[in-house]
Amino acid sequence: MITAYGNHEPRRQKTKRQNWNSQASKSDAMLKRLHKDFSEVSDYREDPEIPMADALMSGFALFSLKDPSLLAFDERRKTDSNLGNIYHIGKVPCDSQMRTILDEVDPEELRKPFRNIFWELQRGKALERMVFFEGCYLLSA
Repeated sequence: MITAYGNHEPRRQKTKRQNWNSQASKSDAMLKRLHKDFSEVSDYREDPEIPMADALMSGFALFSLKDPSLLAFDERRKTDSNLGNIYHIGKVPCDSQMRTILDEVDPEELRKPFRNIFWELQRGKALERMVFFEGCYLLSA
């Protein structure tokens, strides 16, 4: 589809497929950024089998996929080969490993990844429709 704007050259509008590809690309970039920020979180373990970034990304995947429990996520982990590809996870921990690893993470160290993603969403105007009262956002986790 081509749309003309004044005396300028016609500009092609994005098709639904192009728009989807653009959104997928943005999501992939956001997940890569999150994984990079998670890789900077201190790892209290000596010689870990599962990198801290993989454990944190697995926790993020658990909530973003809305699995009802760690056990349900563990079942998905066994059958969903795309989990690692989409969330950039090298090694997905089982439910007990995830619980053990993440319980000891200092929540203060998660501020930077949260702020970076929140800033990107604000900058991209993805949160505009969630402004609720006096410029505050209405979010649910």
